[in-house]
Amino acid sequence: MARLGDYIKQIRGVSYKPEDLHPYLDENSITLLRANNIQEGKLVLDDVVFVDKARVREEQVLRKGDILVCTSSGSKDLVGKAALVTEDTQITFGAFCKVVRPISGNPNYIGLFFDSPIYRKKISHASAGANINNIRSEHIDELEISMPEEREQTDAVSILSMINCLISLRKKQMQKLDDLVKSRFVEMFGLPGTDVKGWGLLPLGECCELNPNKSSDDRLDSNLEVSFVPMPAVSEKGTIDTSEIKRYSEVKTGFTYFAEKDVLFAKITPCMENGKGAVAVGLHNGIGFGSTEFHILRPLDKKSNPYWIYCLTSFESFRKDATANMTGSAGQRRVPASFLSRFKVALPPIEMQEQFAAFIAQVNKSKLTVQQGLDKLELLKQSLMQKYFG
Repeated sequence: MARLGDYIKQIRGVSYKPEDLHPYLDENSITLLRANNIQEGKLVLDDVVFVDKARVREEQVLRKGDILVCTSSGSKDLVGKAALVTEDTQITFGAFCKVVRPISGNPNYIGLFFDSPIYRKKISHASAGANINNIRSEHIDELEISMPEEREQTDAVSILSMINCLISLRKKQMQKLDDLVKSRFVEMFGLPGTDVKGWGLLPLGECCELNPNKSSDDRLDSNLEVSFVPMPAVSEKGTIDTSEIKRYSEVKTGFTYFAEKDVLFAKITPCMENGKGAVAVGLHNGIGFGSTEFHILRPLDKKSNPYWIYCLTSFESFRKDATANMTGSAGQRRVPASFLSRFKVALPPIEMQEQFAAFIAQVNKSKLTVQQGLDKLELLKQSLMQKYFG
């Protein structure tokens, strides 16, 4: 094992003054990245700002082979995240980031180390701070890395890069399938809030039961086992983990009640904006309890289908309207139940909703196949990361 600091140079980001920033990119400005632009090991050029070129030193411009690292953040999940720069750029970075610039060894190999579980484990232990998590230069320099001969480094880069490409392809396939569902929804029903089919607009509260009361469920008994679904158990892609089991006596107060085929809608920021929500399926004994930050939408018999409701609430346009109607203080803003109750929708015939649900079932079969392939690739990647980096 070698000391990482012997193979790299670290360059700190700069804190710019408001007068140094430009409203748009021109010949006198350069793109400025911040910690939020590091996502899943890649640089995402969304929500960027621009800074005066004259304020940026040449060494602060990102080069091919650089690794941009988030070194300071109020979120422990964000601090330590890194992304390999794959081409020369005209992009710089802000104060809460730094660049790790390889000076020897294969830069792509070192970049892959920053994508490894061993790096994440070591750097998470190193970060510290009362209100903000920080990574200091010595934390990175003192990391240990396996540095085999150059040929072995090149082989590792080739194999892991191929696996990363396949993982990226599988993720794109999943996204295409999600897009297909929404395209089918628009084709059959129009966009949420519109009435292109002439069915008339009704409040969503008349199409489903909002936040049903558990007192109406006569199955509940102190010893009954039910699924427990905290917020992390629901994804931004409509999946739900119902494997955690608790007795009703443990969850009957302080948690949100729901039942099989109810729709969960995350109401708090940023979960709502990120799209958290799902149809509750596979609940233990058909009953679930979970975070109080869920609104529950229960379909009405012969009037609404849960997959129609879920898809409607997953559209970005719906979520933007919900964001505009949030109440509360910063960081604790929530969508009120009244927004869901009053939101106007065109209610399709139940037969059409069920056709749409059948279409989703077929798409989900394809998604399962793709996900299984993705899971195998992720396991292979983790195994190889362990082999190369320990």
